Amino acid sequence: IYYSFSNAVSEKIQDLFKIDEKSGEIRTAGELDFEDTQSYDLEIEAKDQGWPPLSGHCRVELEVLDVND
Repeated sequence: IYYSFSNAVSEKIQDLFKIDEKSGEIRTAGELDFEDTQSYDLEIEAKDQGWPPLSGHCRVELEVLDVND
């Protein structure tokens, strides 16, 4: 199974987060600022290598905390 962001996720958000295509682990790749955006909705797709390939989708909600206030 391979994981990726769905086509609904903008390139700007894909620049802030990286997803490991084999494990599905999501990590930050850019700086997150609570004052800019308080939360993110990430649409994730999982696809197998069968023929035809089967896929599943999920939504990950990420809430940014303002720790410096």
